[in-house]
Amino acid sequence: MGSLLEELARREAAARERVERLRERLAAEEQTLSRLVVTRQTVEEILGETASPVQRPQTGAGDEPDDHDTAGGNRVAGTGGSPIGVVTVPRWRPGMNSSVLPRAYQDVLEVLADAGGGMRAGKIVAALGLPVEAAKVEGLRSKLKRLVERGWLSEDIPGVFTMTGQVRTRLG
Repeated sequence: MGSLLEELARREAAARERVERLRERLAAEEQTLSRLVVTRQTVEEILGETASPVQRPQTGAGDEPDDHDTAGGNRVAGTGGSPIGVVTVPRWRPGMNSSVLPRAYQDVLEVLADAGGGMRAGKIVAALGLPVEAAKVEGLRSKLKRLVERGWLSEDIPGVFTMTGQVRTRLG
């Protein structure tokens, strides 16, 4: 009979260890959740009126977002809009004008329209009146690549960006 009681005690101790590990893991996850909630609330407070509301995550088991972050949308589940802080650049379609773009992207198109031809990122940075620093040039280059990807610009010569003919016609 002693070995049965010893086995039960061993199993009880093992179960207690597993429960303790689960409690520690739960506490860590609760702490992470708390920090995320406070961060979201702080960002919403800072952005105030400029923040677009986002749908809060569901809390039920197995809830998954229906919409996924895509190259064309950056959507949050169920909202059809962009999450706080994300600037979306829509794909160019016939009939669109630059007013659908964030202001920084509109400025880029205006510079390219005034130039009448292709420009490199460094020249566009200078034309925008920004300091020609590596960080500014690289930041703008990523915006330019995004505009190429979305059909607003073309990059026929590597590093030289021009408005597509369709966009030039529409904006000109």
